[in-house]
Amino acid sequence: MKEKNNRYIWIEAEEWAEGEWNVEDDNLDVTVTFSDRSKWIASFFTYKNIQTLREKNAETGECMKGAYLWSSAMVLIDIASRERIYEVIDYLIEKDEFESVFTRYPDVDVEDDYLYPEGFFKMSNK
Repeated sequence: MKEKNNRYIWIEAEEWAEGEWNVEDDNLDVTVTFSDRSKWIASFFTYKNIQTLREKNAETGECMKGAYLWSSAMVLIDIASRERIYEVIDYLIEKDEFESVFTRYPDVDVEDDYLYPEGFFKMSNK
């Protein structure tokens, strides 16, 4: 089981220009890295954003004119705030559901340690 105290969370929307992140109507990727170097990714969508995307796709013709919507490792959420995302991740870890919801990606390479807080990763025999 993962430990919520040994995780680093990257939220895509925090890289966007100010004002682009609409916590009530948005979708964004979230990467969770644990101190064992495992890296996990999921896409968070607000419930409202699903309707917004359906309406947009109906107009543009995408996804069979809004007939379907697909995203890998999709997590539906009421509001896409930093606080709520952290709450959902912590809940999934506590309930031992995290690994069922997030998709595992290749582990973080030592060369990328500079992207994380100093001393974040456990020592390993790699």
